[in-house]
Amino acid sequence: MNAPLLPARQDAALPRHDWTLEEVEALFETPFTELVFRAAETHRRWFDPTELQISQLLSVKTGGCPENCGYCAQSQHFKTGVAASKLMDAGAVIARAREAKAGGAQRFCMGAAWRDLKDRDLPRLAAMIAGVKALGLETCATLGMMTPGQAEALKAAGLDFYNHNLDTGPDYYDRVVTTRTYQERLDTLSAVREAGIAVCCGGIVGMGETRRDRAGLLHQLATLPAHPESLPINDLMPIPGTPLGGSEPVDPLEFVRMIAVARLVCPKSVVRIAAGREHMTKELQALCFLAGANSIFVGGRLLTTKNPEPTADEALLADLKMRPMGSALSPL
Repeated sequence: MNAPLLPARQDAALPRHDWTLEEVEALFETPFTELVFRAAETHRRWFDPTELQISQLLSVKTGGCPENCGYCAQSQHFKTGVAASKLMDAGAVIARAREAKAGGAQRFCMGAAWRDLKDRDLPRLAAMIAGVKALGLETCATLGMMTPGQAEALKAAGLDFYNHNLDTGPDYYDRVVTTRTYQERLDTLSAVREAGIAVCCGGIVGMGETRRDRAGLLHQLATLPAHPESLPINDLMPIPGTPLGGSEPVDPLEFVRMIAVARLVCPKSVVRIAAGREHMTKELQALCFLAGANSIFVGGRLLTTKNPEPTADEALLADLKMRPMGSALSPL
């Protein structure tokens, strides 16, 4: 490609839903410093660049998942040493959320290793969500596929966000998982949106995909009827025993490009650095924040993988003179 197809400077920060895949690819080909600069400009249009939303994630039901997602330690298809457990009691989850809030978290996400949500689990999940919401935390859940009626029940319980990632672009998807279709993921996102729950949707880099596949993922998100309010980008944490356990890491500057392009095509989304910070340097994370990332997960663990310890994150924010932000539902 020659001249990058960057949007006109006066329109750069305005949300668009008519991106072409070629335009998104062209953003990835933009000279690095120009790309980060433009992403930083866009970020400042909607958010305070010195603020990060602090999130924490808890696995409320671990292991035994019937899906065959090639990156996941919780799939029953792979031998990873992760034992299956039952759904936690609401009281135990609320207690963990209280600890998270005391540690500085503003958002609490509850994840269950399911292919789809079962109606029998709704009462316990509703109690969890209501209890966490009562603590003053923003609530998020990731529970697999669900029906419109189930989404409405979670909304009534106080759920703010529902996470359901697309993982990668549509052309690479069947190289990652074959037990669930891309359209099924999109259908769940529609049910979430129709119930009035904010959408949390992103993907993973480092699974052997090409730059075009990364562009394909962001193109899907940018052309949804409404952009996801929350857009997590995961840097693969290779799990021994999974098909992607031997994957080569993504070049750090390529990860920053992913963050910057996400910011440009979904300018009002909270762009979250999710899995992978455990192996990122302080300098790489700072570049990601410069390029438009404005949320991190804290707490020492993300579901089944490691995450930086709280003391390391406290030092990171102090070094960068960044501070926690308010609700992601109300960007500046």
